[in-house]
Parts: sequence; structure tokens; C-alpha cells
Amino acid sequence: MSARVQTAPFVLADELAGLEAGAGALVSFTGIVRDDSGRLEALEIEHYPGMTERALADYGAEAARRFQLTGWRIVHRFGRLPVGAEIMMVAAAARHRHAAFDGAAYLMDWLKSRAPFWKREIDVGGAARWVEAKDSDEAALTRW
Repeated sequence: MSARVQTAPFVLADELAGLEAGAGALVSFTGIVRDDSGRLEALEIEHYPGMTERALADYGAEAARRFQLTGWRIVHRFGRLPVGAEIMMVAAAARHRHAAFDGAAYLMDWLKSRAPFWKREIDVGGAARWVEAKDSDEAALTRW
């Protein structure tokens, strides 16, 4: 059970290794920088070192308690990430599939709306704009 923030790419198989011990289900999600506009070159992600890792670890521990997870992992990247790059992953392991799916969804919903990251989109011309929170991401938290 761990949370990490890093600049380097991650290897999903390595991140999942060992999480299945004692579990009947392992669910993972990997987020990828996507270009919805046709003009995105990269996403720049900033965070406060120390504070961000603590927040991710606290939330992972909460998910483990809430869904009886036998294991969990969060890896989130920061810095400049080009379109197509893996930006983050969550994994949740539990004795039963519903708990694993719910644990992973809970972690994702929290990451999208509450995790202390700031994102800027950089377009192909070099213009930058901050990404604002989406109402749909906030609304997703209401189910928990």
C-alpha cells in the first residue's frame, strides 16, 4: 500500500506486482494525457512536495478501510507530459471484485476532484492555460 508522486514514467506490471497477495480481485486504472481539442501538445502538472504525498497516502488508507482493500497503490506523475503519456495509475486489491472496483473508482474520483495537483494545458503554439475543475468530477464524489 503506497502512494508516489514522480516525474519518471512507471511500469504498470511492476506497480501491480504483489498487490494480488491475499486478494480475489485486482482492479487498476491508468490515465493518459489526451488531446480533446486537437491542439494540445502537453500537460504540465505541479504539486506541493510532501503535502501531496501525504494527501494521497491518507486517501489510500481511507479507501482501504472503507472497502476492506487488501492492497492499493497510487502513482501520479508531475512535470511536462506530452499527449499520449501515462499520467497516473491507481490499483485496488480486495477479496471480492465489487470492493476492488469500488475502491479503484473511489480513488479515481478523489484524484480528479480533490488531489492537490495543478494542471496547465500547453497548446502546439506554446500558449498555456490552467485547467479548471469540472462539475462532473465534483458530482462523482456524491456517490461516496
